[in-house]
Amino acid sequence: MNADKRKRLEAAGWKVGTVQEFLNLNDADMEYIETKLALTKAVKLQRKRKNLTQVALAECMKTSQSRVAKIEKGDPTVSVDLILRALFALGATRKELANAI
Repeated sequence: MNADKRKRLEAAGWKVGTVQEFLNLNDADMEYIETKLALTKAVKLQRKRKNLTQVALAECMKTSQSRVAKIEKGDPTVSVDLILRALFALGATRKELANAI
């Protein structure tokens, strides 16, 4: 957010802060969330690089297309295990996972 907008909001009585402050998250929680989101972005990127549809990836993983969509959107109901399974199904290596995060 630019400084001018921040000043206008604060002048109007709004409190401006971070997501971490708003949700009262500690640093470890933020790192977990950021890591999980980075992995979900990697799933979508890898799938598109391989020219696969969500349906094709879902078939590979023996899950549903809607579940793949949830993975790619960073839905909080999706486990890290499922995200990792998707990446490995796409042929990602551990080194690529490390680079993604």
